Amino acid sequence: MSELRSVAEVADLVAVIDAALERFREEHEIVLAIDRGTTDGTRFGEPRWYVRMAGEEKDVITVWLTLGQRTLRYETYVLPAPEENVSEFNEQLLRRNDALVGAHFSIGAEDAVYLRGELVDAAVDSAEVDRILGTLYATVEQVFRPLLRIGFASRVTDR
Repeated sequence: MSELRSVAEVADLVAVIDAALERFREEHEIVLAIDRGTTDGTRFGEPRWYVRMAGEEKDVITVWLTLGQRTLRYETYVLPAPEENVSEFNEQLLRRNDALVGAHFSIGAEDAVYLRGELVDAAVDSAEVDRILGTLYATVEQVFRPLLRIGFASRVTDR
């Protein structure tokens, strides 16, 4: 197993991610906010970023990036657990997982649907951060309305 990263190495990765997110903000009008904190709310927790983007199909898409000792984890909330057509809904998620690269649909503790992924720390650079945010944003925009139609069919009226 590899050695844990030093404080200086973690600080270097934080700087890379900060710069990549600032570049992403400058290049994309959809960015509403970028905030940074830690997983436990203290200065000793894992560094964590929140990137809020304006969507078209889903009003707001928030991506969480969490820097661990060995990986950068990322996720976004897609929608709550389906109320109906559960088998068809889950089949859609599994079929869509097959086409995704670097991310996958999963079910969280509260049965909500998330889009998640993980990248080894050594691969973290500006291009990868851009790819992560772009992939999660585009995927949520693509699947949000179709999944609503299946999982909440009796309550959804198309705009």
